[in-house]
Amino acid sequence: MQTQQISPGLITRGFTPPLSLSDFGLIAFDMDSTLINIECIDEIADAVGRKAEVAEITEATMRGEITDFKESLRRRVALLAGVPEAALEAVYAERLQLNPGAETLIRTCQAAGLKTLLVSGGFTFFTDRLCERLGLDFSRSNQLEVVSGVLTGRVLEQSWGDICDGEEKRRMVQLTCGELGIEPRRAIAVGDGSNDLPMMAVAGLSVAYHAKPAVRAKAMVSIEAGGLDRLLEVLL
Repeated sequence: MQTQQISPGLITRGFTPPLSLSDFGLIAFDMDSTLINIECIDEIADAVGRKAEVAEITEATMRGEITDFKESLRRRVALLAGVPEAALEAVYAERLQLNPGAETLIRTCQAAGLKTLLVSGGFTFFTDRLCERLGLDFSRSNQLEVVSGVLTGRVLEQSWGDICDGEEKRRMVQLTCGELGIEPRRAIAVGDGSNDLPMMAVAGLSVAYHAKPAVRAKAMVSIEAGGLDRLLEVLL
């Protein structure tokens, strides 16, 4: 498959740029380390002195060394038992930032008529706030159980299931495309970890952002330097 370096830190595979942004109807983003600069679960764990322990599991999962995302998430969330809900607010207010170019890319896609989806193995506490802040159209993520203002260490069942893993990300992209009346080939999927590969595989354009090696190797666009808005260098 033909690979090209369009410019330093921007690699394309399997197509000849540029593509037309108007050919797409949906752009789907992973959240942690893709749309935003942190892994939220790692930062929450910092509140109880368990960041290193949780981050080690997160990193192994994103590299694809731990293949059962649901079990990985349950293990990590269990380590959050006893964290006050206020710690989540502190993570959002003090540590979470949009990655460079995120807002530019989103606003450009919205202006071109694309709908936006935030689909995450992270948590509704953060996705809900980002959707409101950025005007995103759809989201799917996991809900932490909170009792008396404290995390219990469990993830709540939702109407669609329990944990948003790679297969649920894929399914959500396909469901959203169906709701919009478009084929998945008219979707763009942006991610960085192994659990993003299923949705990237069904999308018409797959984008790796400062991603793990296994993800970079399979993506049609790999942004390895600079911000998310570098995608616009291959989309007109």
